[in-house]
Amino acid sequence: MQRFERVIGCLLGVAMCGSAAEGADPPFQRRENVVFAEVHGVALLLDVFTPTGSRNGRGIVDVVSGAWHSDRGKLRDHEKASLFDTFCRQGYTVFALRPGSVTKFTALEMAEHVRVGIRWVKSRHRTFSVAPRRLGLVGASAGGHLASLVAVTSGPAGGESDASVAAVGVFFPPTDFVDYGGVNIDPRAAGPLSATLRRLAFSAGEIQGLTDAQVKDRVRSICPARLVTAAAPPFLLIHGGRDLLVPLQQSRRMVESLERHKVPVRLIIKPGGGHPWPTIAEEVALMVNWFDGQLSARSQGSNPK
Repeated sequence: MQRFERVIGCLLGVAMCGSAAEGADPPFQRRENVVFAEVHGVALLLDVFTPTGSRNGRGIVDVVSGAWHSDRGKLRDHEKASLFDTFCRQGYTVFALRPGSVTKFTALEMAEHVRVGIRWVKSRHRTFSVAPRRLGLVGASAGGHLASLVAVTSGPAGGESDASVAAVGVFFPPTDFVDYGGVNIDPRAAGPLSATLRRLAFSAGEIQGLTDAQVKDRVRSICPARLVTAAAPPFLLIHGGRDLLVPLQQSRRMVESLERHKVPVRLIIKPGGGHPWPTIAEEVALMVNWFDGQLSARSQGSNPK
């Protein structure tokens, strides 16, 4: 427990390192700070990255969140990892969505914001030339947690409330706070890890009025690995073999749950990789290739629209 408490504070300073070419013209046009929703007077924003070359009719919703904070600095981290460059060069339109931060919202509220963003994209699919059935979801660390949570709890496609996606690719996501690297985190205890979970799972002061059973149920409600059903979309997880912030066990737990429900899943382990690693742009390229297979017309039938 002490090991995780020592490193959890470092989550606030984690940056996605990459090898984006400096000085080169970007392969996209960028539209910044698009308001996709408003919650209690707070605007929720996304940036749209549209390929300057040919488009493949596929879209990616990128959940921009680090340590469950979604400021513009986290967006720059994804830029450094060549995420937007790599996807757009392959013809994808990317919607870099900021779901809000834990200072104002719980994990369940942030997950709902992601769903709202997905619906926003789908409702404007003709504007962006993106087929609704060829939409993927990505995220890293806290963003990977929220992406995974949304993917396994959004239900089947169809209808105005449809927030489903066809495939999910995530880097080093927390997936199970009940068994976090062998530790059962108690949100009522002292320490930074418990405090983080308390803010994620409960509104301010709410935990004081709940029973032990209610506390346990709420924590489970934000654990993607404990919510998987057979309706979940295919997953790709990429995790560093020496990640000291989010244990590799968290991705393994997700893989076990997905396999138990016969959901297609692949886990790539980066040998020696931390949280993240300097050459992560190489793994972003692997992720793009994986999405190519998952979102192709052949893999989804003859009617991708």
